[in-house]
Amino acid sequence: YERMLQFGRDLRARGVLVASESLATPDSTTARVQVSGGKPLVLDGPFAEAKEMVGGFFLLNCATREEAVSIAARCPAAEWATVEVRSLGPCFT
Repeated sequence: YERMLQFGRDLRARGVLVASESLATPDSTTARVQVSGGKPLVLDGPFAEAKEMVGGFFLLNCATREEAVSIAARCPAAEWATVEVRSLGPCFT
């Protein structure tokens, strides 16, 4: 855990960290929502069938994909999980 905190501090010191958060473990407060025919369908968690879960994120401001991949390769979480690198898409706000 301390290694992840230090990783975040290092990103902040480099000026590339925009935001970061950990997500809580899915439990009875977890929900999935779908809307069909204008009616919401709410499924209560936890969801045991999940093969992969997002545990958290780092939102970075990187100049290139290569920079982002290089940072991901140094993330301590990459030793026990997969670290996915994605670009941001258009926002609907």
